[in-house]
Amino acid sequence: MAYAAGVDVGSTQTKAVIIDEDRRIVARALTDTGANVVRAAENAFRAALENGGIYEEDVAYVVGTGYGRYKVTFGDTQITEISCHARGAVHMFPGTRTVLDMGGQDTKAIRVSPDGDVIDFVMNDKCAAGTGRFLQYAAMALDIPLNEIGAIALDAQRPVKISTTCTVFAETEVLSWLAKGKKIEDILMGVHRSIATRSIGLLRRVGIEQEVTFTGGVAKNVGMVAVLEELLGFKLNVSEESHFMGALGAALFAMDRIMASRSPVAREV
Repeated sequence: MAYAAGVDVGSTQTKAVIIDEDRRIVARALTDTGANVVRAAENAFRAALENGGIYEEDVAYVVGTGYGRYKVTFGDTQITEISCHARGAVHMFPGTRTVLDMGGQDTKAIRVSPDGDVIDFVMNDKCAAGTGRFLQYAAMALDIPLNEIGAIALDAQRPVKISTTCTVFAETEVLSWLAKGKKIEDILMGVHRSIATRSIGLLRRVGIEQEVTFTGGVAKNVGMVAVLEELLGFKLNVSEESHFMGALGAALFAMDRIMASRSPVAREV
């Protein structure tokens, strides 16, 4: 039994996934990326090995992905996160035709083929206003844990309209609404709607074709899922593995390489 691994080095967090020859996830790990990207990749991979009780020598191929993919120094190759999220999404939800990947510093809309190949994609511009970073700034301004703001936002009755298009001014606008006596849940829903509207704009640029699969760390935010579904008018595919989708896709590509190396043609070459 050979294993394959994918290590997704994101701007905020680094994820590692190990799969077996049946392409089942047998181990995963998540760690903060921090300033030392090389160490973050190594730590996530080591943690996944430990969590799965797997020896490093049994992992036959490793693919690095994410913005720090070239820092996965122990990897065998690198593949873009766009391809990896597409591959992982179609593996988890075979009906996927559009992927929305929302991370800490960027958001991507990806149109995919039934085989998981990328047909088209767009990313947000350099501003992080339509990403998880915007949520983080809002949470900090209101002194609320980031993992709680989605549920709080769902209690909104009269959401405010967030007009800023810059993450730097997000805190200022949030505090301004608070000073005007607006409820925290209404402010947070305004933040979620602002991000969701921008994200749907990206999806429309590649063409929204169902099924749509939501990947990335923000997919764990129940408020964001609810707002996106409301604006789109249909349910999103959201997996417990959404946060690990890029690493899963990388691991699947790694397993492809392992299997290809065993084929008669590969051996003859």
